[in-house]
Amino acid sequence: MNSDNPAIRLMLAYLCISSEAEASLVRKVEILDRFDLSDTEIATVCGATAQSVRNARLQRKKSSYGKSKK
Repeated sequence: MNSDNPAIRLMLAYLCISSEAEASLVRKVEILDRFDLSDTEIATVCGATAQSVRNARLQRKKSSYGKSKK
């Protein structure tokens, strides 16, 4: 998402997670990380704080380490 207009970036990010209304913050961060958004941008889209976004990233990393490969 390399748009010069931040409003367009946020609108597109919101549209990406609009169908995930009941999803956890961890899931929303996982989706929005694909678009190289900053913590602040993700927090704005998700209605959370930047620290909550950082915590969600850490939680996702911790859970991915615990998965076993079959």
